[in-house]
Amino acid sequence: MSRLSREESRALTRAKLLASARDVVAREGYEGATIDRIAEEAGFTKGAFYANCSSKEEIVLELLETHSLADVDEIAALLGDEKDPLKIIDLISGWTAGGSRDPSWGLLALEMIRRAQRDATFGKRHASLFRAQWRGPGQMLLRLFPEGAAPAEPEALGGLVFELTYGSVSTFENGPTAADLEMI
Repeated sequence: MSRLSREESRALTRAKLLASARDVVAREGYEGATIDRIAEEAGFTKGAFYANCSSKEEIVLELLETHSLADVDEIAALLGDEKDPLKIIDLISGWTAGGSRDPSWGLLALEMIRRAQRDATFGKRHASLFRAQWRGPGQMLLRLFPEGAAPAEPEALGGLVFELTYGSVSTFENGPTAADLEMI
């Protein structure tokens, strides 16, 4: 078996750190997760973490970006070329029901926003992350409305989808999910 190149080794280390960060942050939240724990669970030292990542915030933002892009891709694949508004509502409702059963991503996003606002570090990267995530499904939903009759901008429409999926309603223990709300 051939030896990994420096770039391949670095990419593998970073991938392991990202997977570990995902597990640690999902389990302990942003504030509870430490660089030491992330590095340890990945099988590396704190030095290896800093050789591959500038900070805990950077690695968590990368996780959120990756997750948000995956969400948009999932919704796009789910909707395909569907044009029937009722079918689209059913498809989106089903997708939000699945996502709202695991509120960890929504809680992480809220925790990051609150922390960034509290520390006055909420910046363009934070804002563009959420706007891009909201814009994708919002643009897909705009096809439900006649030209010029959309009730909101794409970011607002997509934001509603993600609020139903990851929002505060889904954070109540044994509380209603987005699917439960659809029936109310």
